[in-house]
Amino acid sequence: MTTHTDPDQKLLKMPSLRAVRSFVAAAKYQNFTRAAEALCVTQAAISRQIRELESHLGTPLFKRSGRSVELTKAGSIFFDAAQLSFINIAQAAERIQKDHGSSARRTLTLCCSPAFSALWMSHRLPSFFSDNPDIDLNLVTTQNFLTMEPGVNPDIFITKMSRVRDGYISIPLFHDRIYPVCTPSYLKAHPEIHTLEGLRDGVLLNLSPYGRSQVAEHVDWGVWLAIHHLDIEDRQPQGPHYFNANDYNLLIQMVLNGQGVALGWDHLVGPLVDQGLLIKPVEQEVVLEETHHYMAYREDKGDEEAMIRFRKWFLQQSGVTQ
Repeated sequence: MTTHTDPDQKLLKMPSLRAVRSFVAAAKYQNFTRAAEALCVTQAAISRQIRELESHLGTPLFKRSGRSVELTKAGSIFFDAAQLSFINIAQAAERIQKDHGSSARRTLTLCCSPAFSALWMSHRLPSFFSDNPDIDLNLVTTQNFLTMEPGVNPDIFITKMSRVRDGYISIPLFHDRIYPVCTPSYLKAHPEIHTLEGLRDGVLLNLSPYGRSQVAEHVDWGVWLAIHHLDIEDRQPQGPHYFNANDYNLLIQMVLNGQGVALGWDHLVGPLVDQGLLIKPVEQEVVLEETHHYMAYREDKGDEEAMIRFRKWFLQQSGVTQ
């Protein structure tokens, strides 16, 4: 029995892509002659395609004024949509050509949190690129590793989840070490924060759990102080403010601006401490020895040269012996 597919009315009603391409060029250059030169066709061909498109849509798309043209209101609406669509198509084609073409360049897609991207990756990437000039990286940041946009299939995840997806191999990295940080000048101006009680009662910049439901555990000031036998609720009601944000990059920037004390995750703020930009006001810290960060990479790409080289570089940077 033969099964027939019903006509797709949406596709049938679509205008000719050749006509749309001519329209986009004419709108971009606001001149049919320049559009024709850009597409390597004749001006008559551009005019014919524009007339076909206007007939299809049932409205003028250009106001003609001598040799130049100007978009009508309908033309502006259509140009915004058409230009974006052509950009998306061109980018998709480029990605496919990179992945399947004969070019010697390789591309890896890496997914991690915004904080890891800004505070860990950014100052280490130059060493990777200098040693691997033929590998491009496509970096995607998210807090929600389990609910990413359709079609996003990273080659590598950096996450606190030991199993992020099927088909990935996970390598344990490091434990979390968490300690308070502030600037040297802030500590000098607020010597009371040399003690845990002084910290509790000071200006605290807190990482909230909002939008971070996929993180295995969450350590905020209340948890950190409780581990050291202090109750955050003992803060004075009329004391310094307690600021909440779920953007860790913002909190660290506020700390660097001398606006208070935040909890520092060592793998993120360690370089800032080593540079003397941040300082630990107390010696106490919390180490989460039962959990790890993980590098998860696609099993089907595990033996590809680009993956091998990136994995080796990343593990070395993370202090993980192979």
